[in-house]
Amino acid sequence: MTSLVLTITETLRYRGKLGQWAWVLHRVSGFGTVVFLIMHVIDTSWATFYPELYAKAVAAYKTPLFTVGEFVLVALVIYHALNGFRIALFDYRPQWWRRQEDAAKLVLLGTLVLLVPTFFIMAGHVVNYYNERVSVFDLGLESVVEATAPFAVGTVVVLGLALIVSAGASVIPSLNAPKKRLKGSKMETFMWSFMRISGILIIPLVFGHLAMMHVIQGVFDITRVGHVPIFTNLGPNMADTLTAVNFVRLRWDTMLAGVYIWRIYDILLLFLVTLHGFNGVRYIINDYIHGRLLNRALRLASAGTMIGVIVVGALAILQSVPATTAEMLSQTSQVIEVNADSDVLGR
Repeated sequence: MTSLVLTITETLRYRGKLGQWAWVLHRVSGFGTVVFLIMHVIDTSWATFYPELYAKAVAAYKTPLFTVGEFVLVALVIYHALNGFRIALFDYRPQWWRRQEDAAKLVLLGTLVLLVPTFFIMAGHVVNYYNERVSVFDLGLESVVEATAPFAVGTVVVLGLALIVSAGASVIPSLNAPKKRLKGSKMETFMWSFMRISGILIIPLVFGHLAMMHVIQGVFDITRVGHVPIFTNLGPNMADTLTAVNFVRLRWDTMLAGVYIWRIYDILLLFLVTLHGFNGVRYIINDYIHGRLLNRALRLASAGTMIGVIVVGALAILQSVPATTAEMLSQTSQVIEVNADSDVLGR
């Protein structure tokens, strides 16, 4: 932990050049994206397993605090993707390293060029939502707390279990023998290559997802009555359904040439982003947490969370959203829609 504190303080004190700040931004943006990934995958899985919770989560997404977070997320993802491409390119072409500073400047410029129109369009969705469907401005703190509390509790539980397991492992001599001199590792070499290759493959998938779910249509469209999810062919969201869940069903059940195209798309995105992101978290843990017990605990917690995210996300995508959801939860839908979009008369 001391090395983490030292890194933060020295980073703020040391007046490094652009390369240093590009490195810091890459790690911060990557870690922030992983945190959102965990919440997003679990929340979306609720559309299959706990539809009423998904409806509440979507209502929370439309609060001002989550809206600000959405803009921050998009900025982090775009920067991380472009800078990751720069890293991969120069790692495979080391003779270009003398142009690193120019490339880092291009990454910042490219991020700004992409963010200006993206933020403009996203802001249009926000303005339209508040003009058309919200009568009284409300921060929605109660919804935010309700949406994030399970993840806070889950984080504490996972870390607690990991610490217990790590402490138990500390009494096993074979796991606590002095480390031998480091040698080349085929697995580490493979993961180094995987991070570069997966990072390149992720870019079109992530940018496509951002375009579809945050730009062309926004989070506010998920529960818009009569809205047809982009690139789907099953019709619009209807007033007599739990529209947040129906949005997911319309997307995942769309077929092209007999293939569930968005299920395949989301499965690829899930596996690549999760493996890439959590391996990045592993690098951060090993760089900054040197105490054996805590290091092992955090790596166990990270690995367990990664497996859980992949399993839960894959099961949700592969399992059809229950056809009876709309009927079972029609009353819940009406209450949530009134609270989220009309802000309830009498507030």
